Amino acid sequence: MKKIKLFIVGLSVCCAGFVSCQTAVNTNTLPIITEKKSNMDTNYTKSELEWKKTLSDDQYHVLREKGTEYPHTGKYNLHFEKGVYTCAGCGFELFKDDQKFESHCGWPSFDNEIGSGERIKKIKDTTHGMVRTEIVCARCGGHLGHIFDDGPTKTGMRYCVNSLSLNFNPSENSKVK
Repeated sequence: MKKIKLFIVGLSVCCAGFVSCQTAVNTNTLPIITEKKSNMDTNYTKSELEWKKTLSDDQYHVLREKGTEYPHTGKYNLHFEKGVYTCAGCGFELFKDDQKFESHCGWPSFDNEIGSGERIKKIKDTTHGMVRTEIVCARCGGHLGHIFDDGPTKTGMRYCVNSLSLNFNPSENSKVK
């Protein structure tokens, strides 16, 4: 009986975490979505063996297998230092600190990306019985998370990103101005 209770509690926590970042999305306000293609449709190529050698098991699961870390566990969820967030797979600069906000969903959230849309690809995602927009690194194709149109800032966007898909460079190391 104790095992059943623990299983039910664990299942409830997992479901709550999964649903907390899954909101109804008005697809009319989201950016243009590319057709679903392989993560490897980029100029940045590595073999799966090379990816496995350079990424931790958890990073590999998120970036290459489109996994999701548990909510409220990522090191960048409540991280608000000055600097730039980069792709953990290839180092491509994706987000600046002033684009980050606290969304209370359990994952790092950003209201925009660096530049004018050339750093992150948006792909229609119909997995898990939902229609969402997946975001991937435009350089290496690594899975970052999803984008939603429920952000509280003036852009109205919420890039919901896995901490495991990011690295952070403090301001003095940033190349993007």
